[in-house]
Amino acid sequence: MGRYEYLAVLAACLLVTAPLERFGRVYRRAPDVVRAVLPVLLVLVAWDVVAISRGHWSFHHRGTTGLVLGGVLPVEEVLFFVAVPLCALLTYETVRRVLRDD
Repeated sequence: MGRYEYLAVLAACLLVTAPLERFGRVYRRAPDVVRAVLPVLLVLVAWDVVAISRGHWSFHHRGTTGLVLGGVLPVEEVLFFVAVPLCALLTYETVRRVLRDD
């Protein structure tokens, strides 16, 4: 898989949870999603930039595309901070609705 391994994992997460939109109705509430994801995204991006700059961690360059934001953060990491919360929101809202309907 190589350079696209990280993106492939994110895509798989989104594909697996995509059918949950039928029940969770997350994407239909874009303003709510932005309010839920944006603060987490901003904090975690700042955290990563500091950690990478200090040498606390890094990313395996063979598993990423090589696109780096601000010279520090792989674009896949930013997408991770969007994709994973979306998958979590879809799962949570689906479970909540299913349990409420029973």
